[in-house]
Amino acid sequence: MQINRKHLIFWLTSLLAVLIWSAIKPHDYFTWFLEVIPALAGVGILALTYNRFTFTPLVYWLIWLHMIVLMIGGHYTYAEVPLFDWLKPVFGWQRNNYDKVGHWMQGFVPVLIAREILIRKEVVAKKGWLPAILVLAILGTSAAYELFEWGVSVATGSAGDSFLGTQGDIWDTQSDMFMCLLGSIVSLLLLSKWHDSQIKGIGRS
Repeated sequence: MQINRKHLIFWLTSLLAVLIWSAIKPHDYFTWFLEVIPALAGVGILALTYNRFTFTPLVYWLIWLHMIVLMIGGHYTYAEVPLFDWLKPVFGWQRNNYDKVGHWMQGFVPVLIAREILIRKEVVAKKGWLPAILVLAILGTSAAYELFEWGVSVATGSAGDSFLGTQGDIWDTQSDMFMCLLGSIVSLLLLSKWHDSQIKGIGRS
């Protein structure tokens, strides 16, 4: 399966446009950098590995969406995205829940990236073990990210508060990891068959 050239151009140009918007007068540039750097690093890694390991279109579309979520969070901070402030009284929320979207995506998208690599590289011999391995790996990655957030906050003091984004919720770390876990499980349940069909089309690398 070949990746449509028009899709590649759309992904890159649209991400560049959102990146430029995101960088114009963000909440603060320190938080913007911390939130956006994973997206920029992701583009670099995908570009460097494209000829050696081309992912399925499904995975590329999900990565594109995840990067946009990161850039929006970088512009406003995850605690101050206007749409989710507007939704607070509608759903009776006590806080801005855009960060939960971010952590959901942290599970929903990377789990399929890891799934594709493990399947195409034939890392896991028995496919029945694959979902458990993937979910545990994603949960571990989420826990590592929470430790990173904590470390940045401790190291930078108030400058890192917007990045940490707990909004006074003592269970923020646990709920973040739960949303990531849930996102990974839902992704596998909903998209595995579609993903498998695209992997068959693209072959193994």
